[in-house]
Amino acid sequence: MEVVIVPDAKSGGELIAEAMAQLLLRKPDALLGVATGSTPLPVYEALAARVRSGAVDVSRARIAQLDEYVGLPAEHPESYRSVLTREVLEPLGIGMDAFMGPDRTAEDVQEACDAYDMALAEAGGVDLQLLGIGTDGHIGFNEPCSSLASRTRIKTLTEQTRWDNARFFDGDIDQVPHHVITQGIGTILQARHLVLFATGEGKAAMVAATVEGPVAAVCPASALQLHRHATVVVDEAGASELKLADYFRHAFGNKPDWPQI
Repeated sequence: MEVVIVPDAKSGGELIAEAMAQLLLRKPDALLGVATGSTPLPVYEALAARVRSGAVDVSRARIAQLDEYVGLPAEHPESYRSVLTREVLEPLGIGMDAFMGPDRTAEDVQEACDAYDMALAEAGGVDLQLLGIGTDGHIGFNEPCSSLASRTRIKTLTEQTRWDNARFFDGDIDQVPHHVITQGIGTILQARHLVLFATGEGKAAMVAATVEGPVAAVCPASALQLHRHATVVVDEAGASELKLADYFRHAFGNKPDWPQI
């Protein structure tokens, strides 16, 4: 995998947004997989700025949801559909008709998960999937010891993840749902390009485990090592535990002009 160390979150957001913009120039109807949380916000802000300036056209772009809470009302401001509407769709000017996500209101939720996997395949697959990483190494909501071949399904969140997400619920862990729908690791690995964005010292240990550790279910993000086109974009704080950080800086600094991240 390619590891790109950037000075800060804003620089990382600009780099990833430019990769998305270049993809949309090549393929205007690209299917972009998006993640929630605070980390990807600089990406969405930088991409929206490009849309406003006319540098990129998203009129045919499509958006795919990575995960969703189970049990929150659709209108809840922290349901991920609400979050993505607020942070991605509206700033980019993309309507709900171009949005794909699992039906968490279905009577048979697992059947809805299977249907979402099928819908992604029928749409031609995700062209670029943006990922964050949890402090326990999860991607999507694939918590430690998730199967590396898993498909979209219901998962139970760890207490650590619920504590990490309590900041979005007024700091009250009791408001954070216990269950989620998430694309499985096997589903995620089917995207053509995976871009993991991580910032802050709190993510450093898991970034190192993802990039330099063994492929192991205890660190779900390490499955990115199995992908043919995976990019990890990380700020200096998040890269602080990488043993090969100097090599990664050298490799990116001497990269030819023609390839994209």
